Amino acid sequence: MRIEILHELSLLEEQKQIKILYAVESGSRAWGFASTNSDWDVRFIYIHKTDWYLSIGDKKDNIEKILPNEIDLAGWEIRKALNLFKKSNPPMLEWLRSPLIYKETYSTAQELRQLSAEYFNPKSCLYHYLHMAKGNFKMYLQKETVRVKKYFYVLRPILACRWIERTNDMAPMEFKILMDTQIEDQKLKSEIENLLKRKIKGDELNDEPRIQILNDFIQEQINYYSDFLEKFEFSNKPKIKKLDDLFIRNLIEVNGSKI
Repeated sequence: MRIEILHELSLLEEQKQIKILYAVESGSRAWGFASTNSDWDVRFIYIHKTDWYLSIGDKKDNIEKILPNEIDLAGWEIRKALNLFKKSNPPMLEWLRSPLIYKETYSTAQELRQLSAEYFNPKSCLYHYLHMAKGNFKMYLQKETVRVKKYFYVLRPILACRWIERTNDMAPMEFKILMDTQIEDQKLKSEIENLLKRKIKGDELNDEPRIQILNDFIQEQINYYSDFLEKFEFSNKPKIKKLDDLFIRNLIEVNGSKI
C-alpha cells in the first residue's frame, strides 16, 4: 500500500502542479489501533511554484481527494500549515509526530519540529482534546449499549490531556505509548488492552454493554480537565518572523531563487 500511496501523491503533484513537502498517515493506523478494513488517512503539506504566490487574490489553500482504493488524501498549502502551526494547531502538531511518514523530501517538517517547543500552546491543545473527548463521550458512550470501538476515540484525547499536563509537551500519536505512560491502574489498563487486542485483530467492536470502569474513568477525567482549564493560565505571542523566514527558505529550496 505504501507504493500505491506514493504513486497517488506523485499523480497529485503532476495534476495540481505542486510539490509535496511532507506526507504522513494521520488516522487510526498512525494511532496504532487500525482494524483490517481501516482507511488510509494520508495528510500532507505542499507548496506551489513561486509565481503562484505573486498575487493579492485569495486562492484555495487545501486539497482533498477520496480515492476508490480506501486512500483519503488531504493536504494544506504551506502558508496555511505555517499559520496553523503558529496557533499550535493539534492536528498540525500531530502530523509532525506521525510514526508513519510516506514522504519527507524537503527540510520543512524537520525545521518545524525544531520550532515546536517555542510555538507549543498547552492550553489550546488541552481545549482541543477535551472538546473531542466530551463530544465523543456524549454521542457514543452514554447508553447501556454502546459502540465500544468509540472508547478509543475518547480515551486517546483524554490520555493526550494527561500527557500535556504532565510534560508540557505535545502528546505522541501512538495510543499504546499514551496508555503505557498515562494509566497506572492495572485493572483499567487491562480492560483497555483487551479492547485494543480485539480492535487490531479485526473484531467489529460495535454494540455491546458499556464498560463501566472505562465510563467512570472518562467522566472523572472530563470533570478534572474542565476544572483544570478554568484555572489554567498561559500566554504566548508566537513570533511570525521565524515562520516567514522558513517559508522563504522552503520556497527557494523547492523552486530555486528565480520566479
